[in-house]
Amino acid sequence: MNLKFNEQGLIPCVVQEHATGDVLMVAWMNEESLELTRSTGTTWFWSRSRQELWNKGATSGNTQRVRELYYDGRTARMTVDVAPADADTLLLGEDTQMDDAWGNLTGQAGDARTVL
Repeated sequence: MNLKFNEQGLIPCVVQEHATGDVLMVAWMNEESLELTRSTGTTWFWSRSRQELWNKGATSGNTQRVRELYYDGRTARMTVDVAPADADTLLLGEDTQMDDAWGNLTGQAGDARTVL
């Protein structure tokens, strides 16, 4: 999979509420923040102003649990569907779906949306 990072090594990421589809924020990811997001199940981004990685909610306690992470090749952006970390008990039966989404890339050649 060839993700299209810009000349600073960043890719835009839209964060959406899993239950509603509402856009919560737009931030930047680099390769390391993308890998941390995949490996920890919480959102990580690159702060352009501070020039450092940051884990959303690590300071405030309002962490985001990743429900789905995918790349849209048409718009060259990442999208992360999230739920508040304290809402896990309300999302019955979705752990299996998340485990499937973390597996190998799904979708076929030419798909606009590829689950990571």
